Amino acid sequence: MKFGIDRLLSDPELLKSLDGRRVALLAHPASVTADLTHSLDALVAAGVKVTAAFGPQHGLRGDKQDNMMESPDFDDPVHGIPVFSLYGEVRRPTVQSMHTFDVLLVDLQDLGCRIYTFITTLLYVLEAAAEHGKVVWVLDRPNPAGRPVEGLTLLPGWESFVGAGPMPMRHGLTLGELGQWFIDHYKLDVDYRVIEMEGYAPDAALGFGWPTDRIWINPSPNAPNLNMARAYAGTVMLEGTTLSEGRGTTRPLELFGAPDIDARAVLAEMRRMGPEWLAGCVLREVSFEPTFHKHVHRLCAGLHIHAEGAAYDHQAFRPWRLQALAFKAIRTLYPDYPLWRDFPYEYVFDKLAIDVINGGPGLREWVDDAGAVPGDLDALTRPDEAAWEDVRRAYLLY
Repeated sequence: MKFGIDRLLSDPELLKSLDGRRVALLAHPASVTADLTHSLDALVAAGVKVTAAFGPQHGLRGDKQDNMMESPDFDDPVHGIPVFSLYGEVRRPTVQSMHTFDVLLVDLQDLGCRIYTFITTLLYVLEAAAEHGKVVWVLDRPNPAGRPVEGLTLLPGWESFVGAGPMPMRHGLTLGELGQWFIDHYKLDVDYRVIEMEGYAPDAALGFGWPTDRIWINPSPNAPNLNMARAYAGTVMLEGTTLSEGRGTTRPLELFGAPDIDARAVLAEMRRMGPEWLAGCVLREVSFEPTFHKHVHRLCAGLHIHAEGAAYDHQAFRPWRLQALAFKAIRTLYPDYPLWRDFPYEYVFDKLAIDVINGGPGLREWVDDAGAVPGDLDALTRPDEAAWEDVRRAYLLY
């Protein structure tokens, strides 16, 4: 199959339509061609007049490890063009930066999760393009989490940099498809085009949307592999808790734990409370000691989520419910456990991080309600999921 960047570079007519136009590229380290040439280098080599570049969270070079670590603007040392940070002094393109190009190519590997900030950056550049009369092309890439939909829909008034619009946590769209939804939902007047992938089969095994012959490159520093991408719609919620999400280990956002929990007891309680929410994966007890971040240099007991191998069932695996069940098990075993982390999350200062992540308080309230059972969360969530599946149907390109 061909990703959007490879289709563009191999199609003389597409390249010809960029002749005489100033082109900017929004990209990160995973923005590479099939032969692992960075898209910026490949576009310049193809004769495209690239006059600027933009970097999202973690930077064009992907060098910033943690959240809320800002990247500066700089001049590219090879091509001599300005590189504007969209996660530095600003989150939206400045007027000055919008004057450096005519067409913006967006080539970002997404993870298929509402909280992943690259989709919010896409919305912000679409809004800026509408305001300044610029053209936007998304060079489409696979959604490694595939088509399944899961989670509560973001509530009105809960928009943030990790909540670009009213969609569930796991949205099941590619970046190109999502861009068209943003345009329609927010009624943007922008010249928009998706350079579609060729041969993309989001429901096909083995990769279920991610081609098994395509090398994985971290789109952000703590997104190391396909397993993480599949689990992320659940494990990202750990960022709003006192539990370690594995930052400071070699398998971040695939495992969780803490020094003061009994992982075996947590797993047993999860199996007792909601065994159906554990389907499609394997949970393995682990011990780990983070080298940085939460619980640094302390031995943690935890569980590793394996959404891979023979046990993986793409349709049955529900990472958001699985992680919610882990929270519920911990709350049941340790009623007074200080589970929710109280700190500013993505520059939101007046709401709990777990609520910002979920786009509302519903999940936290379910966890903290001693009488609530898995069926109660299902009753809240299923209508949101069904409604989104109806909405997104019109935007599916593959």
